[in-house]
Amino acid sequence: MIQNTTPFRKQPPDGRFRGFSLIEMLIVIAIMSILLTAGAIGIGGLTGGKSVASALASTETLFEEARSIAVSKGTTARVMVSVNDPADTANYLKRIVVVYKELNSDGTQSSTWALSSRGMVLPDQVYFSKTYSVKNQQTGTGALDTFSLPTSTTVKQPFAGKYVYYEFNSEGICTTSGASFIVGSGVRALSDTNPRVTGGAKRDFGGFVVWRNGRTSSLRGPDQMKLPSSVTTF
Repeated sequence: MIQNTTPFRKQPPDGRFRGFSLIEMLIVIAIMSILLTAGAIGIGGLTGGKSVASALASTETLFEEARSIAVSKGTTARVMVSVNDPADTANYLKRIVVVYKELNSDGTQSSTWALSSRGMVLPDQVYFSKTYSVKNQQTGTGALDTFSLPTSTTVKQPFAGKYVYYEFNSEGICTTSGASFIVGSGVRALSDTNPRVTGGAKRDFGGFVVWRNGRTSSLRGPDQMKLPSSVTTF
């Protein structure tokens, strides 16, 4: 006699197999919602980190561009970040440009500034930190100098306004040596002067220090960036 080894499921008395109850389905839906939310937060953190890294790489290229222009033209060049108008959500703490002083016919520097290019705008939800970008990274002190770029034949109205800046002289020496450049991932409403960190990006910051020779050194971790233990706005 051949024995049947197939597992047997007992059939209910009414001849119908029992399905899921409403409570069981609600429990499953709740668990799925929790897992999806956790996954979304994790993905958001990864995306923010990649955006910060991309922003820093592009910005370091602008510093190299500014130093190269200063040396090749024998003039002063600056990397500048817009701090002009908090209501300008597209540019405030996001637009970065390179400018240089034009030369007179005798080779001396004039008072007119020119844009070297359109520069760049930081990725979505990535902002320059005016709070933690300082003149002296070692001590974490000193506000960066500001400069109001006027309109001219070489600077159109959309690019004019107030900026903080990092400067190179005609020999390619960074006159703001030791200053830090910090960006973070967050959100900013029109009512906010500074961006606010989000739950998934509380430590999503990055930055570097600019040295006298124009080289940059990456800052590793909150301690090197002089961030406090708890960051709400930056």
